[in-house]
Amino acid sequence: MAKLVTGSEELARKLAAIKDHVAAELRAELVKAGHVVADDARALAESSRRTGDLIESIHVTGPGEATPPHSTDGGQRTAGPFEVLVTAGDTDARHAHLVEGGTAPRMHKDGTTTGTMPAAPFFNPAWRLNRRRLEQRINRAMRKAFREASQ
Repeated sequence: MAKLVTGSEELARKLAAIKDHVAAELRAELVKAGHVVADDARALAESSRRTGDLIESIHVTGPGEATPPHSTDGGQRTAGPFEVLVTAGDTDARHAHLVEGGTAPRMHKDGTTTGTMPAAPFFNPAWRLNRRRLEQRINRAMRKAFREASQ
């Protein structure tokens, strides 16, 4: 025997409002976190500065936006609804991976080498330095948004 539950429409409306509010707050906090990582990556990339192209190519791509051309695997990628992408590289600076990991010598047929470039990591350290703090900050913002929306 079915029972009539009173207030189910109101409950559904409140749950939808909570979902929308928490999602909006989460997206905003994710973008802030992306900018923190990007700022630290720019500061760490300063040691390898020659032209500044690499530093200027570090971008934060918000939810639903597309990354700059040639920033990820030679193409573009669109961030998901709850995803922020911090990328290095664009059409002017396609050498971020070489700066991050360094290069080994390559031998030419005539016996000369290209030489080596020591690694100057900037991206991975920026992420490692901020990861825990940003996770805590995002979790705190989500809890706060949930409390605000449920009142």
